[in-house]
Amino acid sequence: MMRSFAFLISFPLLLALTGCSGGSRAGGSATLGPESGSAAGLRWWVPRDWSSAGERPMRVATYAIPSTGGSEPAECAVFYFGPGQGGGIDPNLERWVEQFEPGARTRRTSGDVNGLRVTRIEIEGNYLAPAGPRMESQGSRPGWQLLGAIVEGPEGLVFFKTTGSVRALREARPTFESMMGSVRKR
Repeated sequence: MMRSFAFLISFPLLLALTGCSGGSRAGGSATLGPESGSAAGLRWWVPRDWSSAGERPMRVATYAIPSTGGSEPAECAVFYFGPGQGGGIDPNLERWVEQFEPGARTRRTSGDVNGLRVTRIEIEGNYLAPAGPRMESQGSRPGWQLLGAIVEGPEGLVFFKTTGSVRALREARPTFESMMGSVRKR
């Protein structure tokens, strides 16, 4: 069962505050660069200071998020498994919650971005750092966060999973929000 806490800022308001709208390619944001990604009939623009971390199994893209102010680097993984593949929205959100120790704070929202339905989740707590083919824990990492978004594309669900320390993701949040605000149909 998901645990939740009160919302202070809604997803549409947060996008407006970070300069993302349905307008131009980058939503008027100077944080997005010329590099874009695509999957499932969707396209998005990658934050200027993020870099491609190379190909990895089951991922459309992996972006390395640089550390600033002494924080540990973070990453954003993008997954697309094909039309009707990868499970539904709720089972995937549950899986992400289960990647944290019990007691993690969880917040879920949903809304529309550029005419696309987007379900968002934020989880904060002790991350179990799953990795490898069996997604086994690599040990608990206290003070970690997951910013996730599942976008309902024309050809299926696209999963954006950003993980890192709370400090790193606090710094990376505006660029993550800019990227999510840039998602649109190809």
